[in-house]
Amino acid sequence: MAHPVKRSASYQDLLQLPEHVVGEIVDGDLHVSPRPAPRHASAAAGLIEELGPPFKRGRGGPGGWMILPEPELHLGADVVVPDLGGWRRARMPEMPVDLPYFVISPDWVGEVLSPSTASLDRGRKLGVYARERVGHFWIVDAIAQTLEILRLDGETYRIVGVHAGDAKIRAEPFDAIELDLAILWAR
Repeated sequence: MAHPVKRSASYQDLLQLPEHVVGEIVDGDLHVSPRPAPRHASAAAGLIEELGPPFKRGRGGPGGWMILPEPELHLGADVVVPDLGGWRRARMPEMPVDLPYFVISPDWVGEVLSPSTASLDRGRKLGVYARERVGHFWIVDAIAQTLEILRLDGETYRIVGVHAGDAKIRAEPFDAIELDLAILWAR
């Protein structure tokens, strides 16, 4: 008995999704997730609020970064949408305006875990980021109130820090400032 050939998902499949979901293609598979829940969105917004002024704007920090929420990344055949993406301006001096997505891999990615996406974020997407040489990967768990800091080490990531609760930390690549984790869990 012949088995049907599985077709890889295409960008057209993503374009046909309703606006209230997030679609990604990883290893040819289409992944569809609901929009982030309030706790998830609050943690992501907290990171933007803390990192934006010193790193994007240069207020109270070194500047030199472009940090964006939910950038659509086209990395090889994969299309991923991390919760946060950051590029050093030396690698991406201007916002691309000719495409509705990014083809330059970020220098840093932040993913806020959700029950529906945790295994994808920690598994297959992590492999995409490693393949594309994303130097730093943060995993935020708003329910457990933890932040894991990973650094690319050769072909894989190495955990360089795990922080919890209301700790005040310095975390690469944004270790020029102290980050108050309580901001991420505030409701």
